Amino acid sequence: MIFNLPSINDVNLEGLKTLVRVDFNCPIDKEGEILDETRIKAHLPTIKKLLDSNSSIVLITHQGRPGSKDFVSLRKHAEKLSELLGMEVKFIEDVMGPAAQEKIKNLRVGEILLLDNVRFVSEEIIEAPPEIQKQTYLVRRLAPLFDMYVFDAFATAHRSQPSIVGFPLVLTSVLGELMKAELSALEKVMNTAEPPKLFVLGGAKVRDTIKIVEYLTKKRIADRILTTGLVGLTFHVAKGGRVGKSVINFLEEKGLTTLIHRARGVVLSGAPVDTPYDLKVLREDGTVVEEPIHVVDGKPMDIGTYTVSMYSELIKEAKIVVMRGPAGYIEDPRFRKGTEDLLRAALESNAFVVIGGGHLGVMLKDVKAKSIHISTGGGALLLALAGEPLPAIAALEQSTKKFLGWKYED
Repeated sequence: MIFNLPSINDVNLEGLKTLVRVDFNCPIDKEGEILDETRIKAHLPTIKKLLDSNSSIVLITHQGRPGSKDFVSLRKHAEKLSELLGMEVKFIEDVMGPAAQEKIKNLRVGEILLLDNVRFVSEEIIEAPPEIQKQTYLVRRLAPLFDMYVFDAFATAHRSQPSIVGFPLVLTSVLGELMKAELSALEKVMNTAEPPKLFVLGGAKVRDTIKIVEYLTKKRIADRILTTGLVGLTFHVAKGGRVGKSVINFLEEKGLTTLIHRARGVVLSGAPVDTPYDLKVLREDGTVVEEPIHVVDGKPMDIGTYTVSMYSELIKEAKIVVMRGPAGYIEDPRFRKGTEDLLRAALESNAFVVIGGGHLGVMLKDVKAKSIHISTGGGALLLALAGEPLPAIAALEQSTKKFLGWKYED
C-alpha cells in the first residue's frame, strides 16, 4: 500500500485561488450548536499552510445528510473556524449559484470563504465514476473559478461524489496536510515489516470488520488480532467457543448469527484471532457481574478484567498497534473501563499507534504524541484496512497524471 501523491508542500501555491474539500461534519445538538469541533480543528494545519502561501481559500464540505437532524447550514461552522483561526471566515448561504460564484471571484489573497452545505446540492448525494461527476453542474460551475484543488477530507475518501472525485479530473489537485498524515499512517501500518503488528478490533460493525480480518490474514499483515465487542463475540462462537444461551440470543437480536459461518471461514484460513476470555454482564435484575465467557448469563456489555490484562500485555509488546471500535457499550459509564484500559495500554507502549475515528477518537481527542495517529476516518479507514480502493485516491492519481505528468504503474 503506497500512496504516491503530491501534497501542498510539493507545489507553488503563491497567490493561487484554491478550492479545499474538508470534512466539517460535526455532532450537532437540537439548537444547531456544534458539540465537538475535533474535525474542524483537524484541518487547521492545511488552512494555515495555504494562508502562509498567500492563497485565497474556498472551503467546501457537507454536514449530515438529507432527512437527518444534523442536516443544517454551515454558518455556525464558519463562526467556529473564525474563532479557532483568530480571523474572519466569510460565509455564504449558497454553494454554486450566482451569489457564490460572485463571492469566489471577489475573494482576495489571504481571505477564507466557506460555502454552504454541499449536500444542499442534489448532485452531491449521487455516487458515480469520476468521469461522470466531472460533468455535474457543481463541478462545471465552480472549477473554472479556481487554480488548484486541495483534498483534505480523508473521512470522505470512500465516497465517489462530485466534490470528492469530480474536481480532480478538471483541476490540478494535491493533498492537504491532514490527508497526507492519514495516508502516511496507513502506509506505515500496512508496509512496516517489523513485528509484532497488532490489531485491536471491536465495535458493532461486524461485517466490515470480518472483511478487514480477511484482508489482514490474506496479506499476512497482522501478527495478532485481538477482538472485542460484538466482533469478539461473533469470532468466539465461530471458533467453536462455548457460550451460554443468552449470548446466542444477544447475537440473534443484533442480526449477527448469519455472519458466524463467514467468520469461521476466516479463522480456518489461519487468521490469528484472539477472543475475550471473560465479560462484564448486565443481568435482568440490573446487577452487573463479571463472568467467564462460556457461562455468561445476561447481556454482554464489556470485556472483563482477565481479558483486559491479557490484551494489555500483548499491546505493550507490540511495535505497531491499530485500534478500531470500542470494547464495550461506552455510552454507559459502567461499561467504559475495558476500552479505557486498552487505550491506556496502547498509549503506555512504545508502539506506533493508530486510533480509528468515531468513539475512540473522541475519547482521545486531546491526546498529542508523535507516536500516535488519531484518524478522522470511519468508513474510509475501514475500507483501506480491508484493502478496498478509495475513490478519492483513484481520482487524485488521475489528476496527478494529467496535470503534473506523474506516472504510475498499472
